[in-house]
Amino acid sequence: MTKRIPLAHLPTPIEPLPSLTKLLQGPQLFIKRDDLTGLGMGGNKTRKLEYLTADALAQGCRTLITTGAVQSNHCRQVAAAAARLGLGCILVLGGPDPGTRQGNLLLDALSGAKLVFVPTDERDQRLQQAFAQAKEDDMQPYLIPYGGSNPVGVQGYIQAMQELQEQALKSDWIVLASSSGGTQAGMVLGGKQTGFTGRILGISVDKLATELTQTIIALANQTATYLNMGVEITPQDVFVNDAYCQAGYGNLQPAEVEAIQLFARTEGILLDPVYTSRAAAGLIDLIRKGFFSRDEIVLFWHTGGIPALFAEPYTSTLLG
Repeated sequence: MTKRIPLAHLPTPIEPLPSLTKLLQGPQLFIKRDDLTGLGMGGNKTRKLEYLTADALAQGCRTLITTGAVQSNHCRQVAAAAARLGLGCILVLGGPDPGTRQGNLLLDALSGAKLVFVPTDERDQRLQQAFAQAKEDDMQPYLIPYGGSNPVGVQGYIQAMQELQEQALKSDWIVLASSSGGTQAGMVLGGKQTGFTGRILGISVDKLATELTQTIIALANQTATYLNMGVEITPQDVFVNDAYCQAGYGNLQPAEVEAIQLFARTEGILLDPVYTSRAAAGLIDLIRKGFFSRDEIVLFWHTGGIPALFAEPYTSTLLG
């Protein structure tokens, strides 16, 4: 495996959700708190960045460059990692400059990142241009892909499944928000490595199940080859539900508002308005439909993103 720089508060705790379990009258619910990884207000990307930044420093790089949405959790954690390690940071953000700095964008600025706003449909092209320019300017850049989802970053969630094994919760299901695919790919590989017997269900945030499943399989197999793991991931190993993403990325729906309110009002746990609220809304709907049996144990893996709660238009929607 790639060397690792400790950036996260690990292991993240597993907590029971007794009030929510009682309210929904479904399976026994637990939560894995990767919102508490610490770096720049935490989240799942910090696990990936432990490996990505180690790789960057091993190559002698001095500037981290990545991309995401204007309220990207990933970009916020990259900016925090760069600040922690004394590196420069350039964030290529898809969407217009909102003017005010709220939520993740405020934390990007506080961490000292250079913010570059570009049309969303030009984001990948402009990322490559920014990387080329930084190279020309002798900034020794290191390119981190969208979501940190490549074989180096995926290692963070192989390690996370090893951590889960040590915590000894025997869950029948893990449910998480899935988008760029790296977190779920790492979980699937880590599950193979640790003998995890449950199923890992990704609630798609923005992609059709066919596309996201292919992305996860490709990432997992690229990582397995990179690490000489001697395993192959097939479609039978990957579970994705795309029934909750039709509204599009970042468009907060009534079911997601309900999920945020239920978690806050029954367990005192905050969800973000883009990823974990969509996954939790899916989880709640599946419980109500009887998808899980009542004697099963379901672990909701909280991937973070809380700062986005404090950005418009989410605050107005949540407060009515």
